[in-house]
Formats: sequence, C-alpha cells, structure tokens
Amino acid sequence: MNYKIRSIHADEWAAAKELRLVALQDPVAHLAFLETYEAAVAKPDSFYQERAAGAAEGAEGAQQIIAEGPDCEWVGTVTVLLEEPGTTDWAGFQVEQKQGHIVGVFVRPEVRGIGLTEVLFDAALEWAWGRGAERVRLIVHEDNARARRFYGKVGFAPTGVVVPLGDSEELEMVIERS
Repeated sequence: MNYKIRSIHADEWAAAKELRLVALQDPVAHLAFLETYEAAVAKPDSFYQERAAGAAEGAEGAQQIIAEGPDCEWVGTVTVLLEEPGTTDWAGFQVEQKQGHIVGVFVRPEVRGIGLTEVLFDAALEWAWGRGAERVRLIVHEDNARARRFYGKVGFAPTGVVVPLGDSEELEMVIERS
C-alpha cells in the first residue's frame, strides 16, 4: 500500500470540502451522514475553512485524518471529536467519560477493500488514546450493514444505546481503551 495517513492542515480546506462532497454522493450517504449533498454544497467556503481549522493538525478537540494516494489525491477520511465528561453530545445524551467520537468515515469506492479504512481507524484511535480518551464511540444507522460489519471487525461493539433519528434509529458502538 502506497498511501500516506496524516492529519489535515488548516489550509487544505478546499480538498476537505471536495472529499466531503464526494462522500455525500455515495449510494449509502443517506445512511452514513447526517447531511445531504445539496445542503453541503450550498455552504459558504468560510464554513469549510472553519471546519478544517478546527480539525487540523495541532487542534485538540478534533482531528480529521486522511489517506493520501500516490498522486497526492485524498482517497479516504475519518474525523475524531473529543467529548468531555459533564457535557451533552449532539443527540442530547450526557457524556460520562472522556471519549472520542468517530464521524465522517469515507473511503472512495475505487480503493475500498485494500485496508485503508483499517489504517485510518488505527490513526484515529491512536489520536484519541493520546489525548486521554477512555473509549471511542461512533453512531451507525441501523440499516447500514456494511459499516456495522466493518466496525465490529475492527473491535467496536454495540452498547445498546439507540439514538432516534427521524423515522429510523442510529446505534452506538464503542471500543474501550485496552
């Protein structure tokens, strides 16, 4: 595998935006992301600039990690958010321990199945553990079987926490620090 795994830099917001828009056009985007392509493309560049700065190398509360191909093209991404005890998460649940929250997982279809997602997850977990996270969690749509299988394969287990989302449900999965 000739791919570089690294955190993004704040000035790479345009590449981050481009990969996000590609992700939102994936056939399972409606299950994997809480945003539509139409909503994302309508956002001003300043939104993507702030988003990249908040998750770039050196940021403490979040990190966007990418897989960069041999021609420097971005082919995959994962973002880890840190959640502090005593706060409330995006779904209104109380955060009880310092934890990472994985969001925005995407690998371009043409490079799926070669191990990139596993490597991205390893980097995301390493980043979260390095900041004192006691566990890392993610939320996955109940109908997103491909993602649920992958998350189980890399060590995430269902907690039984269900997040109602419109007419469907999202399931929490976690991996504990070993």
